[in-house]
Amino acid sequence: MNRIIYESRDPDMSKIVLDDLPGGSEAFELAAKFCYGIAVDLTATNISGLRCAAEYLEMTEDLEEGNLIFKTEAFLSYVVLSSWRDSILVLKSCEKLSPWAENLQIVRRCSESIAWKACANPKGIRWQYTGKPPKVSSPNWNENSSPSRNQQVPPDWWFEDVSILRIDHFVRVITAIKVKGMRFELIGAAIMHYAAKWLPGLIKEGSGTGDDGSNSSNSNGSSSSWKGGLHMIVAGTKDDPPTVQAKDQRMIIESLISIIPPQKDSVSCSFLLRLLRMANMLKVAPALVTELEKRVGMQFEQATLADLLIPSYSKSETLYDVDLVQRLLEHFLVQEQMECSSPSRQSFSDKHMYDGVQRGTNPNAKMRVARLVDSYLTEVSRDRNLSLTKFQVLAEALPESARTCDDGLYRAVDSYLKAHPTLSEHERKRLCRVMDCQKLSIDACMHAAQNERLPLRVVVQVLFSEQVKISNAIANNSLKEAGESQYTPMVSNRKSLLEGTPQSFQEGWAAAKKDINTLKFELETVKAKYLELQNDMETLQRQFEKVTKPKQGSAWTSGWKKLSKLTKMTALDAHENGSQIPNTEQTRKTPRRWRNSIS
Repeated sequence: MNRIIYESRDPDMSKIVLDDLPGGSEAFELAAKFCYGIAVDLTATNISGLRCAAEYLEMTEDLEEGNLIFKTEAFLSYVVLSSWRDSILVLKSCEKLSPWAENLQIVRRCSESIAWKACANPKGIRWQYTGKPPKVSSPNWNENSSPSRNQQVPPDWWFEDVSILRIDHFVRVITAIKVKGMRFELIGAAIMHYAAKWLPGLIKEGSGTGDDGSNSSNSNGSSSSWKGGLHMIVAGTKDDPPTVQAKDQRMIIESLISIIPPQKDSVSCSFLLRLLRMANMLKVAPALVTELEKRVGMQFEQATLADLLIPSYSKSETLYDVDLVQRLLEHFLVQEQMECSSPSRQSFSDKHMYDGVQRGTNPNAKMRVARLVDSYLTEVSRDRNLSLTKFQVLAEALPESARTCDDGLYRAVDSYLKAHPTLSEHERKRLCRVMDCQKLSIDACMHAAQNERLPLRVVVQVLFSEQVKISNAIANNSLKEAGESQYTPMVSNRKSLLEGTPQSFQEGWAAAKKDINTLKFELETVKAKYLELQNDMETLQRQFEKVTKPKQGSAWTSGWKKLSKLTKMTALDAHENGSQIPNTEQTRKTPRRWRNSIS
């Protein structure tokens, strides 16, 4: 203060303004009391501000032993850092002391202290919580009491306290916890807990202090709150400038994406998709969005239809972001191919508890993804702005082995045909190529046979494939009966065979034979109609060619044709005069009539 007065060179100065003093007037008052020998009560709430103020006021040991810097450093090292509650409170109070708290290593030391206590055995830590305990997982305790020895300590006991920190300090704590070697699934659960607390309903007033969202990240009910925020954004204005709260949420999302553990299943796929939805809405950095899409592709088989229905926040014409789902599916297929081509990596991942369950089940994962994609196509096909190319590319992205039954694809195709009645015949045939008629169930075949929206060729293929299935089933049944007859005694007659057969089986077989005969009759009817239409078409085509065929040739060529015709007629008359067999005339005239019919 003496230096400030001297440098001002104002003899009438009666007031000094210290605007940049860390800790504000409260810290300055405590420092002044310390200078005048008044007792100062050091607590976890004022120690960080007082330490920064002492550094600002240069209260070092060079002036006097036991100065304020020494006192505050001793309190930090021996009192604050040994207590869980005090470490949390001091780190929370450092939010208003940047960059002093960062330069004095207060943030680093508190983060490492919290990380060490979170990774250590909770029974050896004095549990003094700053936030309220979780409703379900943690036991009941008072703020200043430790759990009893008989109580089982939950692994997520530290989630609630860490979640009150600002995002940059939370990142510092999680980074320190990773270095200590905590299990990745616990780190992921802490990240989901933090996101549910600070991002409960997307852009919604009061989201920063939401208490109801603390346990919503792991439940299905949380999707409703996210959807509510989505509907609000879609109905609002997309092009509005981002608010302060939107910028804060964007920073939170970008920070959370950067600290998610790289292991598979560290966080749920539903959480990743909700985070991706928010990232697209808040225009997060493209590199982080791409990284998040790859993470979703790693566990895409765990996704649900509700999470995939992400609205299109760009200037796309479609209601849902179909291109995003296409990219997620491509990342999934790339990941599956990498796992199949690197057995060493797969064996290494089998050591992890969560990875071992999912790895090695690639066919099942692809089948689940195929069912998910079929359901998604059925939902988005109702959008009139969805192009046929996008539908076809997404439907054909998975290999044929991923689908054992194409009923889901048939429902999607039928829904697309309903929503797009103006498709041409060629476009409808192109659309129906995405499904295999041989993989349709009996119910789907019966529906397709009566579906007027399908092309006639597809209906014929469906009926033909169904007839082939029935024929194969009958043949396999007969072969099976022939094989069993070699080891079982033959039944004497048909009456005893019927008596030995259960009544329910007889009724079922009779109903099956009736269905087979009905299908055969319908197939023969369609074949007859198809042949009749083909004959009519050929007849009309011939008549059309006769009518529209132009008369070509010049006078020179017509003269030569008349001369050759006259020569042939004279030769034929000479031959008739010398011939005695009447059958020869018939054989000679037949080719001429045949040529005329051809022309």
